[in-house]
Amino acid sequence: MKMKKKKRKLGLISQMVIGIAVGVGIGLVVGRDMILVIMTIKYCLGQLIFFTVPLVIIGFIAPAITGLKDNASKMLGSAILIAYLSAAGAATMAAIAGYIIIPDFHISREIAALHEVPKLQLTLDIPPIMPVMTALVTAIILGVAVLWAKAKLMENLLKEFEKIVLSIINKIVIPVLPFFIATTFAQLAYSGSLTEQLPVFIKVIGIVLLGHFIWLTVLYSIAGVISGKNPFQVFRHYGPAYMTAVGTMSSAATLPVSLECAHKSEVLNKEVVDFMIPMGATIHLCGSVLTETFFAMTISMMLYGTLPTIGTMVLFILLFGVFAIGAPGVPGGTVMASLGIVVGVLGFDPAGVALLLAIFALQDSFGTACNITGDGAIALMLEGLFYKDGKPKP
Repeated sequence: MKMKKKKRKLGLISQMVIGIAVGVGIGLVVGRDMILVIMTIKYCLGQLIFFTVPLVIIGFIAPAITGLKDNASKMLGSAILIAYLSAAGAATMAAIAGYIIIPDFHISREIAALHEVPKLQLTLDIPPIMPVMTALVTAIILGVAVLWAKAKLMENLLKEFEKIVLSIINKIVIPVLPFFIATTFAQLAYSGSLTEQLPVFIKVIGIVLLGHFIWLTVLYSIAGVISGKNPFQVFRHYGPAYMTAVGTMSSAATLPVSLECAHKSEVLNKEVVDFMIPMGATIHLCGSVLTETFFAMTISMMLYGTLPTIGTMVLFILLFGVFAIGAPGVPGGTVMASLGIVVGVLGFDPAGVALLLAIFALQDSFGTACNITGDGAIALMLEGLFYKDGKPKP
């Protein structure tokens, strides 16, 4: 009796690429009436995605806060603080580079020459249950209050809610994303902006990849100073973990390889590795944060003709560090968890969000590789802070 072969399911990155290709192909050949239908579909899908944003904020951030109490030690506090500073520092570096480099792309001049797309005749509004900033404040206050009250039942309910929200993302949001992105690229192709902006996309991805290695150099240099040990003795073992992350696009999926690589280092204590590497896979997302910050600034110039103000970027970076700690270590987890501030702080509309999701997905694997490689640097920092000669400091 022959066994049926199990069909392989396309990964999210493959679906994204197919969606982009199909969208571009359609946008180049359709007429005005057909693009109106496509834009209507895009609007409805965008409304559905934006409806889930407050749920994602509360579902990820509040349980992440309540989960800290079980391991409330000095090392945990230090790890979270360093991970936050790493994410905020990476985003700051990306923002500074954005203000210096992006104006030289001359994107605003290209936007002026685009064809005008027709206005929607039919819309289906699905307003979120609350504004994104309200959701963020609610999540923070709720998580902290649960810790104060030691409300075990509420803590368990928040964890269950996190599972529910994750199911919503996996069952609803992620399946519609390729269609949402396809309709967005169809509109871009129809308007003629895609051919104008393609060279910009290529430049941006190249700049971001260079930024990853610059930030890793910064992290490992700081780790060497704090620990007094050669950071190359950690970094040189991370080749297999880096390549695994490129293939899986998931910090969580790369975790076994990351642990194996870190344990090979002679300058890291076993206890530090066993603590920080699994923790880092969840809370340290410096590469993804750097990438999204630079991409968001580029898209702001592309679609809205201007870069965000410095004050707006400062608020975005400060909040993004919190969201990065609470984001799930799965493909696209960072950008999904941060949609609230992308919309609420940067003011992105559905077209901007779709473009951000699409470009982010194309390089997500390299951002993940930067994340997990940076975990080794934080482990070395903790080694210097809490251990001396392989023994805990008094």
